[in-house]
Amino acid sequence: MNLRQIEVFRAVMSTGSVSDASRLLHVSVPAVSRMLSYTESRLGFPLFERIKGRLHPTEEARRLYHEVQLVYRGVDRIEDLIHELADRRHGLISVGASPSIGQMLVPQAIAQFHIGNPDVRIHFQCMTHALLKEQLLNRQIEVGVSTLPMDHPSLTTTPLASSRVVCICPPSHALATRTSVTVTDLLPYPLIAYPPDTPFGQRIDKLYREVGESPRVAIEAGLPHTACALVHAGAGIALVDEFLLRGWPGARFRILPVENAAPIVADLVHLRTESVSPVAEAFIRVLRNVLAQHDVAAPPAP
Repeated sequence: MNLRQIEVFRAVMSTGSVSDASRLLHVSVPAVSRMLSYTESRLGFPLFERIKGRLHPTEEARRLYHEVQLVYRGVDRIEDLIHELADRRHGLISVGASPSIGQMLVPQAIAQFHIGNPDVRIHFQCMTHALLKEQLLNRQIEVGVSTLPMDHPSLTTTPLASSRVVCICPPSHALATRTSVTVTDLLPYPLIAYPPDTPFGQRIDKLYREVGESPRVAIEAGLPHTACALVHAGAGIALVDEFLLRGWPGARFRILPVENAAPIVADLVHLRTESVSPVAEAFIRVLRNVLAQHDVAAPPAP
């Protein structure tokens, strides 16, 4: 089937009649009938049964229609991409970020960039590591900021910012008088922790395994942001990514760095095979300045 045959077949399937299909395609009824008959003769099997003057699709037609719809969805994606590429030339950037650094630091950079570039349209989302990688590879996002390693041969990463794992606790907690803690210091106290299959839950489990222990879980929170809210309300202690705390400037909890915990590095990520647009480059410069102002910018590579 060529594209014209597919177009006629789809029009008949979607409208239910030759006459409606002809109006949809802006051609005559005989032209649609001839194309449909010709297509069926080329295929060697009927696509429709003619019963009392009405067309009823065969099982083969229904299966074929499903595949045709997939083709048209692909065409729609091409059209969307064309519009996006045109917009990008005139001022569009799409940015995705891990939730911790994306809660406050990246939005501050976006706000600062927008003030100086009001005509540039910005798409921004916080998302999971898996979705961030998928959208970068599918070109739905031009620039990503990830706090987890983004290992893929089609992606290039550059260290952008560095953060610490910290313990947060209510001011009345026994640990509140300390300036830092070790994992051993935390052992007597149950944690507000995270599901073991989440990235930060796995990071905490690794910290405890290094001292031959497992965390005692009092409350399981789905997200570190939720853990911050629980500690703010006095529910207990939690381990969080220090990037996240930029969104809690007036919180009622103490912040204690965890000694010997590996730093959390946020990487700038984009497609290796494509250059970053000039607009995105300008945004990245603003983002680096914002991170430097917050004293979280990663040191230059040796």
